[in-house]
Amino acid sequence: MKKVMLIVNPSSGGEKAKEYEALAKEKLVSLFDTVDVKHTEKGGDAKQFAKEAAQNKYDSIIVMGGDGTVNEGVSGLAEQADRPTFGFFPLGTVNDLARALAIPLDPQEAIENFSLEKQKTLDIGKINNDYFMNVVAVGTIPEAINNVDSEDKTKLGKFAYFVSGMKELLNTESHHFRLEIDGKVEEIKSSTILVGLTNSIGGFEQILPDAKVDDGVLHLVYLKDRSLLDTLKAVPDLLKGVQDSNENIGYRSFKQLNLSLVDDTETLTTNIDGDEGDALPLAITILPSHLTVYSGT
Repeated sequence: MKKVMLIVNPSSGGEKAKEYEALAKEKLVSLFDTVDVKHTEKGGDAKQFAKEAAQNKYDSIIVMGGDGTVNEGVSGLAEQADRPTFGFFPLGTVNDLARALAIPLDPQEAIENFSLEKQKTLDIGKINNDYFMNVVAVGTIPEAINNVDSEDKTKLGKFAYFVSGMKELLNTESHHFRLEIDGKVEEIKSSTILVGLTNSIGGFEQILPDAKVDDGVLHLVYLKDRSLLDTLKAVPDLLKGVQDSNENIGYRSFKQLNLSLVDDTETLTTNIDGDEGDALPLAITILPSHLTVYSGT
């Protein structure tokens, strides 16, 4: 008896949310013996449902929602003794993991394309006591992301983040960071640090062209900027893709990072997979090939 849990965020997907849910349930009924549907009502519900599915030995869980809901599904399964195969139908604004896994961004197409045979292993990141599957961002860019309101996201999609980021550049402020990367310590000054798992960050699929969902490493990118002029030089290099360090961008691949501020009286928060996260200091590590996921190819 194959069992699947379908976890639905009813606030994602707009007016067609119920229609997408019906299509998803119809698809899953054709593939599994038992389909149990759970609806989220508040933050943390998807994480709890996924955790319960793992503990009750479901074969699969499928999440319907945006990056935040997908993050909760992943977090609920992370480090459980038995981890069901994970899948999702994207209903959000950016859908970075869907892009990385070649899952169609149109929900109906994603549902129709879903197949039990299309599977990959997925690395996930651990940050302090939480988990991520796309990106951890610190500094100017995450401050801009945290300030984007839901109405702008609905109207502009991923470009809402880009527009907000351009506005925030006028208030660029560099911070003095201490990094311990795989045991080696260094200090840098930067307005923005990104730690990515996949090639897609904020819907821009070329930022980390060499990053794979199962390459076993995390990817650190930071702007080498101490002024607005430096930032304006670095951002185009970031957007066209980073494969190595240059005069404007720093890049490393790594497995473990401790990130803190040299001035420990300063406070700086993070953005994790599109939602506000912990303040520094951070301990970030990778859980390689931690989940089996349904993919688009």
